[in-house]
Amino acid sequence: MSSSRKLQVVSPVPADIDIANSVEPLHIAEIAKDLNLSPLHYDLYGKYKAKVLLSAFDELKDREDGYYVVVGGITPTPLGEGKSTTTVGLCQALGAYLDKKVVTCLRQPSQGPTFGIKGGAAGGGYSQVIPMDEFNLHLTGDIHAITASNNLLAAAIDTRIFHEASQSDKALFNRLCPVNKEGKRSFSDIMFRRLTKLGISKTIPEELTPEEVKKFARLDIDPDSITWRRVMDVNDRFLRKITVGQGPEEKGMTRETGFDISVASEIMAVLALTTSLGDMRERLGKMVIGNSKAGEPITADDLGVGGALTVLMKDAIHPTLMQTLEGTPVLVHAGPFANIAHGNSSIVADKIALKLVGPGGFVVTEAGFGSDIGTEKFMNIKCRYSGLTPQCAIVVATVRALKMHGGGPDVVAGRPLDRAYVSENVSLVEAGCVNLAKHIANTKAYGVNVVVAVNMFSTDSEAELNAVRKFSMDAGAFDAVICSHHAHGGKGAVDLGIAVEKACQNITQPLRFLYPLEISIKDKIEAIAKSYGASGVEYSDQAEKQIEMYTQQGFSNLPICMSKTQYSFSHDASKKGAPTGFVLPIRDVRGSIGAGFIYPLVGTMSTMPGLPTRPCFYEIDIDTVTGKVRGLS
Repeated sequence: MSSSRKLQVVSPVPADIDIANSVEPLHIAEIAKDLNLSPLHYDLYGKYKAKVLLSAFDELKDREDGYYVVVGGITPTPLGEGKSTTTVGLCQALGAYLDKKVVTCLRQPSQGPTFGIKGGAAGGGYSQVIPMDEFNLHLTGDIHAITASNNLLAAAIDTRIFHEASQSDKALFNRLCPVNKEGKRSFSDIMFRRLTKLGISKTIPEELTPEEVKKFARLDIDPDSITWRRVMDVNDRFLRKITVGQGPEEKGMTRETGFDISVASEIMAVLALTTSLGDMRERLGKMVIGNSKAGEPITADDLGVGGALTVLMKDAIHPTLMQTLEGTPVLVHAGPFANIAHGNSSIVADKIALKLVGPGGFVVTEAGFGSDIGTEKFMNIKCRYSGLTPQCAIVVATVRALKMHGGGPDVVAGRPLDRAYVSENVSLVEAGCVNLAKHIANTKAYGVNVVVAVNMFSTDSEAELNAVRKFSMDAGAFDAVICSHHAHGGKGAVDLGIAVEKACQNITQPLRFLYPLEISIKDKIEAIAKSYGASGVEYSDQAEKQIEMYTQQGFSNLPICMSKTQYSFSHDASKKGAPTGFVLPIRDVRGSIGAGFIYPLVGTMSTMPGLPTRPCFYEIDIDTVTGKVRGLS
């Protein structure tokens, strides 16, 4: 690609932020020009970021797509195994060294991990997205828009319950449809959605019967059924359970609720799975917040707020264009976690990118955490809604993680690694390869070619790396490649790029889903549990109740999004390797009806992370002379 550039690398590898700050980014217009992206189809956000408008896809919709590659991984340590780094390094290799049209599609990082344990998600070493500080912090404000829209809906719910409790049907109706200057009442446009849902065809408020007035105006929300929670983009364990309504003016109408992290909001899932502005409007309006006391689902449109939510999200629907250290293009869009949401960047970013690179080009997108979580949801949720089919799936592995799965000591963020992880132990690596084999088998089952990318660390021995490569090939991988992109940038992933191209050119099977949508909610959950290695599934009383309710409400044909720990195939993070014979406990089942999936909560999975004793923010500061950020990782 013409705007790409080669890096001058040094050894040992400097800190991520120091590398990022040492490279002057190209003006984003140069990146857009290299993609043949017209200025009519993007809006600049400063020098180094631009929002790519959905009109770019409309102009290119008849163009043939490029190759589609998804990057997953083995079950990680708490330190992460370099999946984002591998995604970026591969794209730098394809664009800067192999002269291919390429676009990297990544999620926007949450500020929770950035200031918590894991750090940012721009990649690492000489395979990063820049400007790294802008990527990891506010970017173009999409997560803030999600936070605002989510909390507007939360406010609408409690406010509606409050007003319904103190007003008669007629008074409530008259306030919802006030008299205009001409002395007449009228329905707002959004109200016709509720009227249609209720089977009321009248268009003039005065024509409604008292019974129809009551049905229309009184949502009669059951407070105990409300699943919608407030959100913020910070890890704050003390907001997991709160009580609202304690002010004197709320007249004792308290309710126990809580906060989730913003990226767990259903609105984030909607953004990631939507295909157009119109589709996003419909999905936001269909979000179910709870039930009426009669058991009917109550939606955002019933509350009259679906249109306002879309207005808050109207700019967020456009992906953000950035660049790698070597000048290859990146589309950043949406940021759902993979353990508590579906863990993939947006459909619209992938679709735009596939048209921009065209035939023979490559779009590489990352699926969060291990392939049991991110890749599974990519295939069974994202690809169902997008209609796209990947040709190649990458499984990122490290010697470090395989040693852990082979029985090595615990890996704990913030503590020095045990000697086992920095000295040669081939037998420990080989023992841990059962985890890698399970990920290869699960990923191959979708009908894609699997390439294993062994992300090499300086402490890995040649014998250990070769053992992983041999085991990968014996387990059925299309290829397995040792990569040094962290230390060498795109140059260190050239062999991976060549392997990925061959894998894409040699695809022979159609995409196969893990389960059909028509089977029951339980059957779908059990199909996924079986892919983990479970012998069965155990449902709590609450989970049984929710499954029955969602089935009765007509939502049983939606795909499943398991909310599960990323640190094991099972529900128990301490079970490493490839455990079998366990019973998977389903604590609760919730619905993201607007986004389009049912999500079971497995074990003790929390939707609001907490901070450790020593969070990442201890390292983060600013140079007050230059304005440069320090300490981001």
